[in-house]
Amino acid sequence: MKTNKLYSVIISLIVALGGFLLGFDSAVISGATPFYKVSFGLDTGSWLIGFSVGSIILGAIFGNIIAGSLADRYGRKKILIFTAVLFAYCAGGTALSHNVIFFISARIIGGIGVGMAILIAPMYIAEIAPRKLRGTLVTFNQLNIVLGISIAYFSNYFLQQGIDDPDMKWRWMLGVGLIPAMLYFIFLFFVPRSPRWLMQKGLDKEAMNVLEKVNGKDQAAIEFKEIRASLNKDINSEKSSFKEVFSKRMKTVLIIGLGIAFFQQITGINAIFYYAPMIFEMAGGGKDAAFMQAIIIGLTNVAMTIVAMFLIDRLGRKPLLIIGSIGITISLFITGFSFGNAKYSINDASLENIKTEIEAGIHPQKALPVLAELDKLKDKVYITEVAFFDEVKAGIGQENYNLYKELILKHSINIRSIWVLIGLIMYVASFAISLGPVMWALLSEIFPNKLRGLAISIVGFWNSIVSFSVASVFPMELEFLGSATTFYLFAGFGFLTLLFVLRYIPETKGKSLEEIESILVNK
Repeated sequence: MKTNKLYSVIISLIVALGGFLLGFDSAVISGATPFYKVSFGLDTGSWLIGFSVGSIILGAIFGNIIAGSLADRYGRKKILIFTAVLFAYCAGGTALSHNVIFFISARIIGGIGVGMAILIAPMYIAEIAPRKLRGTLVTFNQLNIVLGISIAYFSNYFLQQGIDDPDMKWRWMLGVGLIPAMLYFIFLFFVPRSPRWLMQKGLDKEAMNVLEKVNGKDQAAIEFKEIRASLNKDINSEKSSFKEVFSKRMKTVLIIGLGIAFFQQITGINAIFYYAPMIFEMAGGGKDAAFMQAIIIGLTNVAMTIVAMFLIDRLGRKPLLIIGSIGITISLFITGFSFGNAKYSINDASLENIKTEIEAGIHPQKALPVLAELDKLKDKVYITEVAFFDEVKAGIGQENYNLYKELILKHSINIRSIWVLIGLIMYVASFAISLGPVMWALLSEIFPNKLRGLAISIVGFWNSIVSFSVASVFPMELEFLGSATTFYLFAGFGFLTLLFVLRYIPETKGKSLEEIESILVNK
């Protein structure tokens, strides 16, 4: 039995490498943005910055749409191999981009791989894993996502330190993703095809061989019988369709799936992961400190995801979601409160510090007019960054504002930045123990065999729309609403998440996929 368990773990780890690439490609942009926005001449707070960051999710939306039908037609394994090719193209294409249009197009193509991998990898693992290990093994995918995010932060920090040319910093940050993409492509040729998919295609002998490797002969016979019984229910029914997914008998499952997919993203997790260094700079830290604090966030994410892996099949799905949503609400309120109590002002000391750093930079000739305009704001105290930077921008102009906003902020803000760090660490920890891994475990469990591929694509499509919206508008929210209001909004959604979990989420631990189907799907 130990050999079977080890086999399941190895296969799940290989497939979950797609999660690593997903996490890496998503988070690596956080370090690259401050540099490529200068290379491409993008305005600070502009919609194009948000779109260039969120474009990978736009591609993921399309990937979500086609993932289920392609996985059902060609098999989970073949489509995962195709995603590895798309990940490789994204890394190489963005690193070699010389204009923002090509950059965005490469991100969108990579996003198609993200959209397919994020749905098919946990689906595959759920279909091949022994039932007692299913929750843990499915969370391997989420663990690899958070490892990818964390490694991206480490990679960004060291490349930021080790490369002098700003234009080359972001190219190397994005380009190193080519290495894990190539490894993923190679390793996937060594995993078996999904036994449930094989049985759907009439390849019973190959399916039984896989089930025996995973479960042992005795349990494999039981699993084979249950899968066959589930498939036989649908043998005379019409092919899976959108109409059937949205039928009355699927009402409960859809409320759970679409609801949890909405709340997983609306609390702002990708805004944090995609813009972590920028948020920490807004709290008064320099670039090096901001990149280091992002690493702390990444490590917290990894540690708490591992905790969730140990608890998901012990404590259960619903208790983790309750604990996590409470933590999310409190931590985002702390972050919003910290920014809400910040003050902004220019004085002689800050002017001198700004002058020193400007004159040491790449545009020293612009130091005098910038400083002259800032001197007009001296000794005024502002209680929001929106009011402060509206006056700064009006004085120094958009071009200088793009160049010097972070520098001016660093030397003008008075904030208890430790509480911003504490709030965001608590937030990421709460997410990583709950909505992060538990959502994908639930989605891989609640849908019937026949509809699983299509239904997960629909829910994933909705999840990506919410994610794209949050990530794309976040820079504009910070620019026009301010940090405090933005984080208070996220906290409000955290509270609504708690109410949704208490009302709608069932407990699925310890049940076979067929048992869950009989409970949730109305006959």
